[in-house]
Amino acid sequence: MKAVFLMADGFEDLEFFYPYYRLKEQGIETVVATPGAETVVGKNGYEIKGAVPLEEVGAEGFDMLILPGGKSPEKVRLIPAARQITQDMMNSGRMVASICHGAQILISAGVLEGRNATCWRGIADDIMAAGASYRDEPVVVDGNLITSRKPDDLPMFCRELFANLQSGVLSS
Repeated sequence: MKAVFLMADGFEDLEFFYPYYRLKEQGIETVVATPGAETVVGKNGYEIKGAVPLEEVGAEGFDMLILPGGKSPEKVRLIPAARQITQDMMNSGRMVASICHGAQILISAGVLEGRNATCWRGIADDIMAAGASYRDEPVVVDGNLITSRKPDDLPMFCRELFANLQSGVLSS
């Protein structure tokens, strides 16, 4: 089992570290893709070194895609490979999990049409304009898509990640 996180500077530290370590706890291999595989800095100053260049990341070999929020998604969504892996993961039925502003990547990848989703309230209009039905709930599960609103929702977000892992949503 292998998960990939797409990140750039300004990521919301809790929205990365909480699921990152929870996945590692469960024995799931975690890979961080950043621009140029460089070190990125979170909103609160924590650093994480990328293992894979974001510009070259692809869906092959990954079972799960995690999109943390913060200011990072504004940068990540501009990278064609990030949009492509998001499309490929969604279209193949593999798990895609987004929290907060991570939905901006889903919007730019064009994968929200007809989906139920949640996000940070400030971009709710954006996901509705992208064709999603917005739900102001801590976590929304729609098939292989798991979305959440904010750091306070992380316990429910991770609970759904693991419930869906156990139910066999992943393709491995």
